[in-house]
Amino acid sequence: MINVHTAKLQQLDAAHYMHPFTDFKALAAQGSRIITNASGVYVTDSEGHQILDAMSGLWCVNMGYGQQALVDAATKQMTVLPFYNSFFNTAVAPAIELAALLADVTPPQFNHVFYSSSGSESNDTILRMVRRYWDILGQKQRKTIISRHNAYHGSTVAGASLGGMIGMHEHGDLPIPGIVHIGQPYYRENGLPLGVTEAEFGVIAASWLEDKILELGADKVAAFIGEPVQGAGGVIIPPATYWPEIQRICDKYGILLISDEVICGFGRLGTWFGCETMGTTPDFMTFAKGVTSGYIPLGGAMVSDRVAKVLFEGGDFNHGYTYSGHPVACAVAIANIKLMQELDIVNTVKNSTAPYLKQAFEALNDHPLVVDAQTLGMVGGLVLIKNKATGELFDDSVGVGMICRGHCFGNGLIMRAVGNRMIIAPPLTISHAEIDELVRLARLALDATYADLQTAGVI
Repeated sequence: MINVHTAKLQQLDAAHYMHPFTDFKALAAQGSRIITNASGVYVTDSEGHQILDAMSGLWCVNMGYGQQALVDAATKQMTVLPFYNSFFNTAVAPAIELAALLADVTPPQFNHVFYSSSGSESNDTILRMVRRYWDILGQKQRKTIISRHNAYHGSTVAGASLGGMIGMHEHGDLPIPGIVHIGQPYYRENGLPLGVTEAEFGVIAASWLEDKILELGADKVAAFIGEPVQGAGGVIIPPATYWPEIQRICDKYGILLISDEVICGFGRLGTWFGCETMGTTPDFMTFAKGVTSGYIPLGGAMVSDRVAKVLFEGGDFNHGYTYSGHPVACAVAIANIKLMQELDIVNTVKNSTAPYLKQAFEALNDHPLVVDAQTLGMVGGLVLIKNKATGELFDDSVGVGMICRGHCFGNGLIMRAVGNRMIIAPPLTISHAEIDELVRLARLALDATYADLQTAGVI
């Protein structure tokens, strides 16, 4: 029985609050889970249940909940200058200071940043910058941007178009013209031919980019965009051979490379940015989420020197946002990055936490319901499978991921379901003991899901 306070909030929520990516009618009937407070790697709901947040909110609370330094930075900035814009030849000190700090922590080709408030806005910005770049160079026919099926690059019109999710494209007649998609580097979707190794498959999957460039005409293609690890698509970790080959192809045809680092940036993969893990040298990097650990909205586009040089010669760039370089958001980002540096969190992830998570999480492969439990840095995913011997997957109608997600919440764990995949991205500050707890709770949820499926006669 829920308490009166929860019931009242659920009533108001159903009456007024339209949630993202939600069946509004179904949520109103069920009632929202109301999260009231958080500390470390745990959140607490209005019923007093403590839940281990293995998704860092939404891939963003990298430094965990309750970091006083971030709260203090926001409070101090709000008392001094809560807002001023970056239009009309003006600037605010936190935006300038953060730009310099970002130039320090990003790969060496990046010395310029354009601010937004989200990853979606940042990818919209990059789309416009890419096309503006080619316009200035007198190659106006270079408009097309190539992305991948099942990729996620935001939910604005341009962001959703750059992404490759069919369900999003069906809502709004997307993608917009000038955006095309190739297959993702995921062998269970595309099939792994007999005798082909994972390394060989990585090269094959990358070759689909070259095939598409040749199909469209290299002189028509402006850029390729990809997440180092596809996050919302189910934590699709590509073979190690994939990204170096993508880089080679982009270089061969003079195509700009965009690394969407909204999830993979700021230490998530055990390097400051995912492109460093993958060995690429992108022309743009999209960032958001982890730059402030989600404490306040901020996003942006890192722009390489070679692109910036051309854009600077092009006169006005007629694009921007009211909140570009918001002083409070930038102050929090500065505090967040300095805290990461002070705690040496990136090296801690690389040398301690990520290896421990890998060993613990991948042990779930022994479960009768699990295959492909794997991690890279502090992201991980596993496949819920009907028959391990034959490789037969569950039919979508079973909703196996949602069954498992329900048991996760019931046992005090947040894991995300993406079809038949269960995924995690815990705070980078998680301890070894908390990782043990995460995996223990995940196994409980898997056992309960397996029992449900047996009872229902599905397996």
